Amino acid sequence: MSTTTVPPHVRLANEVAVQFAHQPFEVAAAAVATHLRDFWEPRMRAALLAHVASGGEGLDPMAVRAAELLRPAD
Repeated sequence: MSTTTVPPHVRLANEVAVQFAHQPFEVAAAAVATHLRDFWEPRMRAALLAHVASGGEGLDPMAVRAAELLRPAD
């Protein structure tokens, strides 16, 4: 995935993940998930979850974990 074709939800999730990278992984992933829940509109969160479900190409592992934490419980 080139930088010119990176979807906004991927680019932004990665940028948020960078801001929390100094924390332990699970703590940081939870903080990223909280940020996404609090500040992203539902369409962006849905796009992120769909992207993760299709393989998560280009996503920081912390952003992937945050998306997993956003998934509704079954």
